[in-house]
Amino acid sequence: MQDAKEEVRARLAIEDVIGEYVELKRAGRNFKGLSPFSGEKTPSFFVSPEKNIWHDFSSNKGGDVFSFVMEVEGMDFRGALEHLARKANVDLSMYQNDKSRDIARRKKRLREACELAANYFQHSMVRNAHAVEYIFKTRAISRDTAAAFRIGYAPETGNALVEFMKKKGFSRQELSDAGLTNRFGGDLFKGRMMVPLMDSSGSVIGFTGRIIRDEPGAPKYLNTPQTLLYDKSWHVFGFSQAKEAIRTHDYSVVVEGNLDVVSSWQAGVRQVVATAGTAMTLHHLKTLGRMTGNIRLCFDGDKAGIAATERAIPIAEDAGVNLKIVSLPDSAKDPDELIQQSLEAWQAAIDSAEPVVDWILRQYSVRNDVSTAAGKRAFTTAALEVTRALKDPVEQEHYLQKIAATADTTLATLRAKMDHSAPNEKTYKRVVQQPELSQDAYVHHDSVLALGMLDSSARELFREFSPDLFEEERRHAVATYLRDHAQVVEDVPPELQKYSEYVKILLLRADARYAGWTDTDRFHEAARLLRRIKDEHKKQQKQTLTEQLRDAEAEGDDARVRELMQAIQILNKEIHS
Repeated sequence: MQDAKEEVRARLAIEDVIGEYVELKRAGRNFKGLSPFSGEKTPSFFVSPEKNIWHDFSSNKGGDVFSFVMEVEGMDFRGALEHLARKANVDLSMYQNDKSRDIARRKKRLREACELAANYFQHSMVRNAHAVEYIFKTRAISRDTAAAFRIGYAPETGNALVEFMKKKGFSRQELSDAGLTNRFGGDLFKGRMMVPLMDSSGSVIGFTGRIIRDEPGAPKYLNTPQTLLYDKSWHVFGFSQAKEAIRTHDYSVVVEGNLDVVSSWQAGVRQVVATAGTAMTLHHLKTLGRMTGNIRLCFDGDKAGIAATERAIPIAEDAGVNLKIVSLPDSAKDPDELIQQSLEAWQAAIDSAEPVVDWILRQYSVRNDVSTAAGKRAFTTAALEVTRALKDPVEQEHYLQKIAATADTTLATLRAKMDHSAPNEKTYKRVVQQPELSQDAYVHHDSVLALGMLDSSARELFREFSPDLFEEERRHAVATYLRDHAQVVEDVPPELQKYSEYVKILLLRADARYAGWTDTDRFHEAARLLRRIKDEHKKQQKQTLTEQLRDAEAEGDDARVRELMQAIQILNKEIHS
């Protein structure tokens, strides 16, 4: 799809696309504005039409028009490409093989069917007094909310939707593929309030239907089955409506019901989404993780809710997100009911969310009488199973101590039980895990590389430092180039074409931040940053040696201990010199 990507890029001006999200003002050859990723008050977000690149100093993010849409819309690359292709009027099927073109054509047709069905349901609602009464009075949904979620109504009688869609040129097979018909080819949804399911860009891909007149044996809720467009293991309900609020608040609340999302959105708490019940998947968390690393689950505290929360812990670890649990007061069975009682109570519940493992341990301690031997056994068995799933040894140690205190036992006893019950393991092995670095942990690396590109005097400093001090392959490659070449970099050199986008970001960074500095100031700043990088590298080396020293002491290897202690002493002198 590289050709398609370049065709889309050629047809769209990056400043026009980004200008739909950020108010940009001309700043020399570039544009600048307030970062859409942070709450800054001084513009530090730059766009270079010349280089077709953007860079945000506040978050140290940057890239091309596709990476911007991926960040701001929470899409993957394919989603961003399709989104921008529609904007650029580029037919992606022209760039695919026969099988891919056929799938793309079918998906396009299904999108058209779902979109038309959503419009039909909206018009049907307006014409049905009973539906209007239920939606606007019984459910107390406002007209603005109904419009935002495109809520409608499926008529009770006949096969009204099928007949309407056939007149619009859709075949029965297409309607079946779109998940709009039952096994007999008639309307799947009848007599229901219809809530469209939308993808991250707001396109309708399916429906949830809530029955209006309760009928014996009829399910209260009916969802679109899996189709080419809709897969419940991937879909996050309300994501397109919640994106801006999630980005602003830097957390997302995940609830069980779609109408809980609608109620919360109407009440003004809009960073709320839903999955299909409690079936949380890695895909769900990765989708939300593109917008925020902080996820708060509002699942029921019953057995099923606890089990679902337990399953979410290792998934969250894999997705790299931080999970907390929102607990509702006993007076409300779900967020919708709590919101009707008090919006303040709903916000307070969200604000008091507790870390997921703390919540689960509390649930276990309540359900087991830890004053008895049987209760302690049941509690510690369940609690250790959760703790074992944690990857960070410090976090694991914290919860082991908490479990020991609750069960009134010793840490050694708990460890023995954990070792004994560990699957396929004979002993508990300590894992040394490197601390995760934040997005901008190496921002000073980028800054000094940008200075090196701009200033020939600063470039001289790179000959005194090893490129190995720079983290990641792309930074190492640029540092090597700066060490070996004397001329100022004005465009991507042939040797760095593999890292073209990163080099363009550095050039934009140099132009936006350092172009107005004097040669002397740039030289001193480069020297300061390189010293910092060298010191940090030595501290990292010391940390690694210290871990090795602990292992050598534990193994009783005296020769290795002496060797490592000597190496650490040398590093200490260099760090403090």
